[in-house]
Amino acid sequence: MAQQFPIRFQEHIQLTSLGIQEANIGFSTLTMESDKYICIREKVGDQAQVVIIDMSDPNNPIRRPITADSAIMNPASKVIALKAGKTLQIFNIEMKSKMKAHTMVDEVQFWKWINLNTVAMATDNSVYHWPMEGDSQPIKMFDRHSSLQGCQIINYRTDAPQKWLLLVGISAQQNRVVGAMQLYSVERKVSQPIEGHTAAFAQFKMEGNAQESTLFCFAVRSATGGKLHIIEVGSPPTGNTPFTKKAVDVFFPPEAQNDFPVAMQVSSKHDVIFLITKYGYIHLYDLETATCIYMNRISGDTIFVTAPHEASNGIIGVNRKGQVLSVSVEENNIVPYITNVLQNPDLALRIAVRNNLAGAEELFVRKFNTLFGQGSYAEAAKVAASAPKGILRTPQTIQKFQQVPTQAGQTSPQLQYFGILLDQGQLNKYESLELCRPVLQQGKKQLLEKWLKEDKLECSEELGDLVKPVDPTLALSVYLRANVPIKVIQCFAETGQFNKIILYARKVAYVPDYVLLLRSVMRGSAEQGLQFAQMLVTDEEPMADIQQVVDVFMESNLIQQCTSFLLDALKNNRPAEGALQTRLLEMNLMSAPQVADAILGNQMFTHYDRAHVAQLCEKAGLLQRALEHYTDLYDIKRAVVHTHLLNPEWLVNYFGSLSVEDSIECLKAMLQANIRQNLQVCVQIATKYHEQLTMQSLIDLFECFKSYEGLFYFLGSVVNFSQDAEVHFKYIQAACKTGQIKEVERICRESNCYDPERVKNFLKEAKLTDQLPLIIVCDRFDFVHDLVLYLYRNNLQKYIEIYVQKVNPSRLPVVIGGLLDVDCTEDTIKQLIVVVRGQFSTDELVAEVEKRNRLKLLLPWLESRIHEGVNESATHNALAKIYIDMNNNAERFLKENPYYDSKVVGKYCEKRDPHLACLAYERGQCDMELINVCNENSLFKSEARYLVKRRDPELWVHVLQDSNQYKRPLIDQVVQTALTETQDPEDISITVKAFMTADLPNELIELLEKIVLDNSVFSDHRNLQNLLILTAIKADRSRVMEYINRLDNYDAPDIANIAIGSELYEEAFAIFKKFDVNASAIQVLIDHVGNLDRAYEFAERCNESPVWSQLAKAQLQQAMVKEAIDSFIKADDPSAYVEVVSVAQSHDNWEDLVRYLQMARKKAREALIETELVYAYAKTNRLADLEEFISGPNHAQIQQVGDRCYDDKMYDAAKLLYNNVSNFARLAITLVQLGQYQGAVDSARKANSTRTWKEVCFACVGHAEFRLAQMCGLHIVVHADELEELDDFYQERGYFEELIQLLEAALGLERAHMGMFTELSILYSKYKPQKMKEHLELFWSRVNIPKVLRAAEQAHLWAELVFLYDKYEEFDNACLTMMAHPTDAWRESHFKDIITKVANIELYYKALSFYADYKPMLLNDLLLSLTPRLDHTRTVAYFKKMNHLPVVKPYLRSVQSLNNKSINEALNGMLIQEEDYNGLRTSINAFDNFDNIALAQSLEKHELIEFRRISAYLYKGNNRWKLAVELCKKDRLFKDAMEYAAESRDVDIAEALIAWFLEERNYECFAACLFQCYDLLRPDIILELAWKNKIMDFAMPYMIQVMREYISKVDKLQEAEAVRSHEETTSQEQAQPLVLDQGVLMLTAGPAMGMPASSTYSAPYAPQAPYSGYNAGGYGM
Repeated sequence: MAQQFPIRFQEHIQLTSLGIQEANIGFSTLTMESDKYICIREKVGDQAQVVIIDMSDPNNPIRRPITADSAIMNPASKVIALKAGKTLQIFNIEMKSKMKAHTMVDEVQFWKWINLNTVAMATDNSVYHWPMEGDSQPIKMFDRHSSLQGCQIINYRTDAPQKWLLLVGISAQQNRVVGAMQLYSVERKVSQPIEGHTAAFAQFKMEGNAQESTLFCFAVRSATGGKLHIIEVGSPPTGNTPFTKKAVDVFFPPEAQNDFPVAMQVSSKHDVIFLITKYGYIHLYDLETATCIYMNRISGDTIFVTAPHEASNGIIGVNRKGQVLSVSVEENNIVPYITNVLQNPDLALRIAVRNNLAGAEELFVRKFNTLFGQGSYAEAAKVAASAPKGILRTPQTIQKFQQVPTQAGQTSPQLQYFGILLDQGQLNKYESLELCRPVLQQGKKQLLEKWLKEDKLECSEELGDLVKPVDPTLALSVYLRANVPIKVIQCFAETGQFNKIILYARKVAYVPDYVLLLRSVMRGSAEQGLQFAQMLVTDEEPMADIQQVVDVFMESNLIQQCTSFLLDALKNNRPAEGALQTRLLEMNLMSAPQVADAILGNQMFTHYDRAHVAQLCEKAGLLQRALEHYTDLYDIKRAVVHTHLLNPEWLVNYFGSLSVEDSIECLKAMLQANIRQNLQVCVQIATKYHEQLTMQSLIDLFECFKSYEGLFYFLGSVVNFSQDAEVHFKYIQAACKTGQIKEVERICRESNCYDPERVKNFLKEAKLTDQLPLIIVCDRFDFVHDLVLYLYRNNLQKYIEIYVQKVNPSRLPVVIGGLLDVDCTEDTIKQLIVVVRGQFSTDELVAEVEKRNRLKLLLPWLESRIHEGVNESATHNALAKIYIDMNNNAERFLKENPYYDSKVVGKYCEKRDPHLACLAYERGQCDMELINVCNENSLFKSEARYLVKRRDPELWVHVLQDSNQYKRPLIDQVVQTALTETQDPEDISITVKAFMTADLPNELIELLEKIVLDNSVFSDHRNLQNLLILTAIKADRSRVMEYINRLDNYDAPDIANIAIGSELYEEAFAIFKKFDVNASAIQVLIDHVGNLDRAYEFAERCNESPVWSQLAKAQLQQAMVKEAIDSFIKADDPSAYVEVVSVAQSHDNWEDLVRYLQMARKKAREALIETELVYAYAKTNRLADLEEFISGPNHAQIQQVGDRCYDDKMYDAAKLLYNNVSNFARLAITLVQLGQYQGAVDSARKANSTRTWKEVCFACVGHAEFRLAQMCGLHIVVHADELEELDDFYQERGYFEELIQLLEAALGLERAHMGMFTELSILYSKYKPQKMKEHLELFWSRVNIPKVLRAAEQAHLWAELVFLYDKYEEFDNACLTMMAHPTDAWRESHFKDIITKVANIELYYKALSFYADYKPMLLNDLLLSLTPRLDHTRTVAYFKKMNHLPVVKPYLRSVQSLNNKSINEALNGMLIQEEDYNGLRTSINAFDNFDNIALAQSLEKHELIEFRRISAYLYKGNNRWKLAVELCKKDRLFKDAMEYAAESRDVDIAEALIAWFLEERNYECFAACLFQCYDLLRPDIILELAWKNKIMDFAMPYMIQVMREYISKVDKLQEAEAVRSHEETTSQEQAQPLVLDQGVLMLTAGPAMGMPASSTYSAPYAPQAPYSGYNAGGYGM
């Protein structure tokens, strides 16, 4: 097995991998004040910066641009101290603020944080301390000693209280480095120079000392050799033994002759000195003995800065290569290493005790046994108490001390042992039990309380059970500490602390039997029970069954409390609680209806049995609640008729919950039962719910009972809001029947909803005394004609006059019409018109009269109004109509009168005279009417003139639309007549626009030709010429070329573009050519005509550069590359070089492209042109021209061209280009393609790129150049991200051996990382499994253990798998692997060590099964090691099932002290089988946790009497006295029978035993039993039995004793009576003067007369209670 090392070595980070240059890693630029931060000063270019590496997040360094001579980080916080010259500053990085600043007088040579708040500084002459608090300045501590002159200060140390200060420096003398130190005492203010290179202070507590000693450790390498000194500085504390000075040699190897110590740290946890030398050696020394524990080299480079490593209590440092390393003590290995390698058991024991480390178990056991065997119990107790990991603090050790007899006058060894344990700390479970048992027996409970307060005892359930009979409160404290919920709750219940039960149960997630607890509380107090029950239901889910809780309340008939509980418990109103809601309401309806009413009123519950509750409510007189719950109509009708018992408002609202049919039925029932009583509420209900119940149903309901009064009030409440005609009619009808004429008048006037015809007819039939409602209806709804006929025929003419004069004079025309229809006289009509006079519409009057051909009747009246100056159009309209009919100069009237309405008069004239109609319409600009008249009568000339003069575009649109059948004759009249007559340009413009808008191109051309080509005043109008050509383009293309040639004053470019859009390309070309727009002309030939030959001829004739450029672009688009390039060259135009390059490349016209690019380069020095020229050279293989070009000045993208050449496999050209730009990465890849591998490796070295190394490496591997591939691979594997790809590449090609050699070579690299070690482990597992174990033992800490675990498992390397599981702390899997593959992986010591660390306790039992099958002889050893962790009940059950209990009897004996039921029963069973009755009795006396009755019953019929005796003993112990005595009688165990009868304290058992003795004629036992059961026997019974059996002699001693006892009692009573009598006499004599010279005391009145009862009279004597529970009270109670 590989050697285990006492140290743990770890590499944390590599600074160079974080971007830190190696040149900046040194003593002057890098500082590390603690293991939290590393601070580096570096210079990037011209900028100085400070890099801060947080060790908790090393991959995200903080970089700040800071210029300083030195920078040190605070040991704990992000506070940095900076020094620049003599200026010192302290900054808070997180807050970005300056904390302090100071300027020194002298230059600071060295400075360092000595704690979180103080910086120490050393100048050439002195040492200062600078506190961070406030504005404090640096404080001078001491002056430097002359021995340090000329030394480089490398360190400064202080002890914890800063009473001792140390300055360390080095200097070169006589070809060696000499160390000089100055030790300064702050208290004494003196210094001492010491030769030394490094030092440290430590606090160490020696064995037997009460206080710690301050030790000064320093190391020196002098000319004679190296030494380590450990001394105590200052005076030892009072009572301390001084530390003995130690001085030991420090070994330096022969190859390290110039080596010397450079750093020292002391582990405060392990009391170990870490000493590091310049050559990278680590030395471990024990602080107490100065013994060298270990030495080895950990770094090939100097570790120049160190600090304590808090996480491991070791040392952390940085070497010159940037490695951050730490060394700490390997706790699992150091003690075995000292024992086995150093062969120093005393040191191993001392370190194990001091640091509580494992590894020295055998040494401690051996030493303990030796001392115990020698009788040195105190020393043995100290060894057991100080043994690490508590290996000797077991029940076996306690049993050993218990078995040692106590010497007279001396403390028992057991108490000595417990005393030592108490001094050291807390006792474990077994120790606590064994200590407390005798303490409680002695009644020293206060000691137990003291130990609990000091946390000296480990609390357990067994300890609580032990304490409980003595002090339940103290037992509760024990149970709480031991976390035994069932016992804690039991104690809370027994002590009445019920409110704490739920809080505790919730806290520990334990669920007790709450119903049983509630019953216990209820026995004491109902209110407490209510509070407790309410606490059970405070959560969302109740803790107990609510039904059971209710049963508990109802058992005691606590309805009020039960109601309070249920109201609280059911507040969430869950559906599942319906039965409980029903029960709550039921109990209150039967006992307290008002409470039930309140509950129902609050509407808290909705899930109860509503039908059942409704019946109960009705029985309880709660009709309202009953109705709320009834659903059956029969029940509702039965209850609802009693409206006098119901709140009307509620009843109205209640009907809102009923269906429509049920509501109607209930209303019928109410009206039928008592219409007078219920009418009002029925009206209210009908009013509120009329929309739901429908108006018709309600009206029918009231009419059914002929209740017009109810109908009136009901409809009156809704009529104002209803739109139903029936409602309004019924309301009018009801109002009439109830005589409410004013209401009829109002509704007729205001309502718009009734049927006027129906109401009119009703009012006619009603024959009302007042006709005003009828007049209102007829007036509103235009029944005036019927009204006039009705009134005239019924001789009610006065109402006609009233109507037109007072009600509505505006209806006079209708009234006149009606009177004319009934042949009323003209005088009456004229008189009526004159009376009303102008308050009506003249139009209507004229219309009414005109309809009856009586218009002339109005002529005098009309002329009189004209003479009066009336300008009303209606009057003038009527007069015009009369003049037209009479042909009385009508045309003159129409032209001159300004007041008539043109539309009205024109319409009147249309059939009589169309000409007059046109006059009227033209005067009023009635466009549509005039057009219609002209169309109907063919007056197109008049219409054309009107349209041209009117100038209305909308009117033109109307007449020119296709649907107008008269359009053509109208257009002819416009062209021939209207336009020739006008000279106004505006008329022409609007007319032309109208034709354009109407889309009449042919007609428009006709119109424009007449205007433009016929030599009119508008012939040269530019817009009209444009319009003519455009119209021709649109309508008649054959005329376009003619118009282009004939006309000259038009917009040529615009017209040409429009022609192009209309595909008239020749016309457009003619326009451009006519106006010399050559560029546009050739564009037409190219883009639209598509004739490049014609375009070429046109370009030759023009010979203009823009024309050639246009032609070249067109040729380029047609892929005529050569022709296009020729054209571009003629145009001397390089502008389209991008397109030319693209097309030429796509067609491989490289030679032509070269010509073009050479021309373009002369015109423009663009980078793209030169770049493409270089590429064209390469494509044409003009390598000489290429090399010449790139060697001269140019703007070409050489790198880009090189990449393109490489992609096109033109590797020679690419080689020239990459070489030109020094792109060694690409050059290397190119050389690979050319087969020049050595050159490729050289180029890759220059490139130093991971990608390049990969490609070169893969190429070398592919061509079996493994030597070169390994050279490349070493640069790849240091990058963790690239390792997997390299590994796959090798393995896919089967080069496993070469890959392993590569990784083995890479392990020695400085940048070796975890991935390399991991991959090598996996490769070993696959291809060289024999080397894997050695590799893992050396480098397990540097591999990715989970990944290697999978590889080892796949390779079936079980031993290695267990090793990795152990290191990865997956102890469960390690155990499972050992058990699954014991031949390869199982080792006893290793398995026992790991099994105690597993997390899954199921593995304990699998391990037991494994041992039972594989190593049964070692089973008890395993059980003993697992004892603290096993479930002993389960363990015993397992072995009992397997029938292996006898095998594990030693284990059962060792754990029986736990008093476990299963253990006790198993052992008792084995003892019975072995017939060991003494052992059985001892067992049941010591450990009582077993089924006593079952054991007693099993022993009751045992063949051995001793076992039957034990059965009786068990019955006695369980208070089954009668059975115990009977068993003793059967076996004639008279003494036991008498003892058990006496202990039973049962008179019947004692007398039965006496009787049995008499039956057996065993008079001697009879006599003995009389004294044994003396207190239980009744003397009269004994005397009677003795007399009957004639054995008075045997009973006489008993009787004598009884007589003596009774006589003594009588004497005592007499003495007590005498004392009492004397006291009464004395008290009466003292009280007598109080009543002298007073009248009657009125004792008979007593307190009832208002006087307080006298307190001088004591309560009368009460005889002694017949039992102890009686408490006699005085009178008045």
